[in-house]
Amino acid sequence: MTSATTAGDTPGTHEGNRHGSLRGYLVGYGVAVLLTIGAFVAARTSALTPSSVTAAITVLAIAQMLVHLIFFLHISTSPNQRTNILAFAVALLIVAMIVAGSLWIMSHLDSNMMPPMVPNGQSMQMQP
Repeated sequence: MTSATTAGDTPGTHEGNRHGSLRGYLVGYGVAVLLTIGAFVAARTSALTPSSVTAAITVLAIAQMLVHLIFFLHISTSPNQRTNILAFAVALLIVAMIVAGSLWIMSHLDSNMMPPMVPNGQSMQMQP
């Protein structure tokens, strides 16, 4: 086995070795820990506006997912990984449809919810 990687290999993998090296796993773990710490710092800081905190945590979460895909699941853009990438894309599509549909249903239910009834049969008026 050689320790050099080719251009199409996933970081941390070697020729002839289907699993990553200890060094690759440690690098992935280190980056994942730094991204997690960054998310906690972004959430606790008062220097950012609430919408900036949300954006920062979203970006860090996407980066965290990419680190896990590359360093731990060994997903790459090489031609022999095409089926894995397609399966991942279909899974993301299904999850996105479920989340979007759930949000749509909850929004529709919220807009059509009836006000609570009082004991004498009249509905309560919402106070401004």
